[in-house]
Amino acid sequence: MPETTDVPAVSSPMRLYDTARQAIVPFEPGPLVTMYTCGITPYDATHFGHAATYLTYDVLQRRLRDRGHETRCVRNITDVDDDLLRKARELGVHYLDLAAGEIARFDADIEALEMLPSFSEPRATSAIADIRGFIGMVLDRGHAYEAGGSVYFDVGSWKTFGEISHYSRDEMLAFAAERGGNVDDPNKRDPLDFVLWQPSAPDEPFWESLWGPGRPGWHIECSALALRELGTTIDLHGGGSDLIFPHHECESAQSEAATGEPFVRHWMHQAMVRMDGEKMSKSLGNLVFVSELRKEWDTRAIRLAALAHHYRTPWEWNDQIMPTAATRLKGWLVAGQGDGGLGEARAALDDDLDTPAAIAAIDQAAAAGHGVSAAAALLGVDLSRS
Repeated sequence: MPETTDVPAVSSPMRLYDTARQAIVPFEPGPLVTMYTCGITPYDATHFGHAATYLTYDVLQRRLRDRGHETRCVRNITDVDDDLLRKARELGVHYLDLAAGEIARFDADIEALEMLPSFSEPRATSAIADIRGFIGMVLDRGHAYEAGGSVYFDVGSWKTFGEISHYSRDEMLAFAAERGGNVDDPNKRDPLDFVLWQPSAPDEPFWESLWGPGRPGWHIECSALALRELGTTIDLHGGGSDLIFPHHECESAQSEAATGEPFVRHWMHQAMVRMDGEKMSKSLGNLVFVSELRKEWDTRAIRLAALAHHYRTPWEWNDQIMPTAATRLKGWLVAGQGDGGLGEARAALDDDLDTPAAIAAIDQAAAAGHGVSAAAALLGVDLSRS
């Protein structure tokens, strides 16, 4: 028999880990929750690490809506970037043609996984005017300088630089060097200074500016898009943990330098999915593509494979991940319609988005013969279709 207990959607405040505060703290936004998650650089297909990240913020939105909030989540597309331009050069294609094809593949994967639509998906190339204006604001406030045809953010002028990542200077230098920070640039006053505007190479796209023809740096794109789409201060900013530094640290500094207002109320980061002992990434090539998984597995099982792991815990891909998820889905489908495990699943998601605990509660309810469709829907798993 299906369970019919009326379980309240809200019983206590939601609590989430905040990267900057290094603690699990209450997350108590207003009726409208504004969110920004860093999207793809479209030079290769969607891999499972991407899927795990976006599924985390998808489930967060579902629970927030279940609690009565409206959510607006912006996910950008970085369609002008060193990696994209490098890949287009290697393939001998126009960078926007490469981007268009990969965006279409990404969209197909996201739709197949039944993720909630983004409030908007702005492209970096749509914001060149915004970016130029943004850089002007940072310069006017004395937090940037021109050198060698580029404009750099002056980290020495920003006393709170490092308060999101909490990394030491040596750690920041190492991550900057590893993640495209060009710490050996002789035009910088400090190796940690980062580019806001840079000259384009002869075969790269360029736009006119007060500082000469060129293109934006990586970090400034997200700042300009977040400000344009969501306003000066946003409730929650997300992305993979590899973006904490330099991307999010730099993004926060330049945003607050430009506006004089807090940029993000809560920073939330997804741990890395690993394969062969390394994080799953395009640069390493150790990838499991969502498009390939879709050929063999129910997309609801793909969701469950990711959500079986807590978003803050790194984990290793293995050959049993998908069969385990498929078996779990089959059990839930047999259990059928009902709200078994719903209260427990809600409580688990409110406790730092503990999806493994939510799944365990649903497993238990299904094993006891209770329908679990309502709780499964909180995780974006629709049991109404065959």
